[in-house]
This record gives sequence, structure tokens and C-alpha cells, in this order.
Amino acid sequence: MANELLSAIIFVVGLAVSTVIIYITTKLFGQKEGIGRAFAAAIIGAIVYSVVYFIFKNGLIAAAVGGFIWLLALRALYDIGWLRAFLIAVIVWIAATIVGFLLPTVPGPL
Repeated sequence: MANELLSAIIFVVGLAVSTVIIYITTKLFGQKEGIGRAFAAAIIGAIVYSVVYFIFKNGLIAAAVGGFIWLLALRALYDIGWLRAFLIAVIVWIAATIVGFLLPTVPGPL
């Protein structure tokens, strides 16, 4: 029970952080859509990566396929081209990696 609750909390925090990162990044690229669109992009990203990793069970292949599908989602959600979607995705991935190092994600002694 405690592990499930902890997993749910980590998922919700990760989703919130991803939403904010996507929102800020898309604003830097001049997008007018609000936080709801960024939340949709974060949810789609989480679902896509979960399904792709479940299907392929290979980190590199799953990352490539999941990344491509997420680019399609970004293009559709924000009505942007391939280059802008790719640049947004790269910045989001870099920012998420940095935040991931800064935020404690596993409980325990620091």
C-alpha cells in the first residue's frame, strides 16, 4: 500500500513538473496556449512512453519511437512544424533532466 501511494505521489509530482517545464518552454517559443495544453502534452508524453517501453522493452528503440510519437503530439497540440516541435522537445528533455537531478525522487537519507 505504501509503495503504491509513493508511486502515485512521484507520478503526480513528475507530471506537475513536466507540465510547468513544457508550459515555460512553449512560452519561450511564442506559443499562446495555456497551462492546460502543457498538461495535455505531459499526459500524452507519459502515456506514450509507458506504452512504448512496455511494447519494445528496449531503452534506445523505445526512446526513439516514443520521442517521435511525442513530436507528433506536440505538432498537433501546438500547431507547429517539425523543427519547432523538435527544439521544444530537446529543451524540455534537458530541463527535465536538470530538474530531475535537483529534486529528490527517492525517499531516504540525503
